[in-house]
Amino acid sequence: MTNRSHHDAVIVGGGHNALVAAAYLARAGRRVLVLERLDHVGGLAVSARAFPGVDARLSRYSYLVSLLPSRIVTELGLRITLRRRRYASYTPVGETGLLVDGGDAARTADSFARVTGGTAELDAWRRFYAMTAGVAERVAPTLLEPLMDRTAMRDLVGREAWRELFERPVGEVVDERFADDTVRGVVLTDALIGTFADPDDPDDAGLLANRCLLYHVIGDGTGDWNVPVGGMGAVSGALADAARAAGAEILTGAEVFAIDPSGEVAFRDAAGEHTVTGERILAGVPPVVLARLLGGAAEPVPEGAQLKVNMVLSRLPRLRDPRVDPAAAFGGTFHINEGRRALARAYAEASAGRIPSLPPAEVYCHSLTDPSILGPELREAGAHTLTLFGLHMPARLFREDPAGAREAALRATLASMDRVLAEPVEDCLLRGPDGTPCLEVRTPVDLETEAGLPGGHIFHRDLSWPYEDGSCEGETYAGSGRWGVGTGFERVLLCGAGARRGGGVSGVPGHNAAMAVLG
Repeated sequence: MTNRSHHDAVIVGGGHNALVAAAYLARAGRRVLVLERLDHVGGLAVSARAFPGVDARLSRYSYLVSLLPSRIVTELGLRITLRRRRYASYTPVGETGLLVDGGDAARTADSFARVTGGTAELDAWRRFYAMTAGVAERVAPTLLEPLMDRTAMRDLVGREAWRELFERPVGEVVDERFADDTVRGVVLTDALIGTFADPDDPDDAGLLANRCLLYHVIGDGTGDWNVPVGGMGAVSGALADAARAAGAEILTGAEVFAIDPSGEVAFRDAAGEHTVTGERILAGVPPVVLARLLGGAAEPVPEGAQLKVNMVLSRLPRLRDPRVDPAAAFGGTFHINEGRRALARAYAEASAGRIPSLPPAEVYCHSLTDPSILGPELREAGAHTLTLFGLHMPARLFREDPAGAREAALRATLASMDRVLAEPVEDCLLRGPDGTPCLEVRTPVDLETEAGLPGGHIFHRDLSWPYEDGSCEGETYAGSGRWGVGTGFERVLLCGAGARRGGGVSGVPGHNAAMAVLG
């Protein structure tokens, strides 16, 4: 039990964003208490030995790091290593595939020529990503500053980028800039990760796909997606260490069940029920959960839209193109049936309430970049981890029959993967000591049940534009600037992914909530 009843800040939830807030506030001399209902901190940014008797630490939920600013890493003295992947992506196409090799421009050009029949698509690719690189360089630093208004952001990014990324539907832009179905799909996947949206619809929740794309290309000013050495749990562990070293108190197994806007927080643990007070309350929980804790009217539940499959393989699968080493193909993002037409078909099927007949997905092999997540025997035997992220799997598909729909979605997704490989992926699965294949699957409904995420939405709610667009009118903003962490209650702030400029493993909302408190 905490040895204080009053604190400068009580933080509800112990996810990575909450830990960032705790570390900054404690370093500034504030008395900080973090209350986490689970027996560990980190939220979805955790590592786990998912399969009994198998010495492999999987990044069980979140899996790569892009949006975490190096400034936060430096300021908090985090002892983490984020390792860059040489290969950006590989997309199987018939008996060949599109390989984007960050270490060999000529090889990338040759791959584009084989898949698209010329140089036009590669030229268009380079122009498009030169534009997004410029946006990343300009926008990323603003994420740790008070919100800019729309006009200032438009002037910052420039006329062309503003029109193409902020005003026009991204599907329209991609179709105009690229002609090849495969290339179009590779670009569009970054607009759909964790987001159920139609990239062609200008009225789809205010260009939701565009917002998703933006956050996937601006990370830390480069847009690189890196592998955390030691797994995602190493990131949360370093943040917890930084918070505790600065003096923050972290209680696990402490479930908050009520918040009074005056600054009172009620929670229960193994010893019973307790009440603490804080000058400020920072909520790392989803906004829907915060509304319930505050006793307000129920808010609409957001909808997650992903299938997560974790695997350990005895070896990497063989590819249809013998010229490509599987280590190169799986060393970046491995795209599965994510062409432009396939994505549209899957979205239409899911919108109609059906599991997509050919589910689009992408796969990441962390152990190729970070072998340390495997025990010595597994490394010596050639084993590897594999994480699959399936698109267009909204929570609505799993509500009526969670177990049956989960199995159907898994089977359809594995069949989709097998269509682009030279052998079934299940033939490569490692088996545990009891003979069970090393494979686990999580749907949005599973995340809702296990992790407390309403609707299984990995971003807590739909991503927001990284500027003030008028949708926050009526919120109370604390501190000297408009940080996008207001809730309508002066003493209660958001510090989780549901804050403006939240989403992904970034720490940005935690930093901004702390800055709002510190003024």
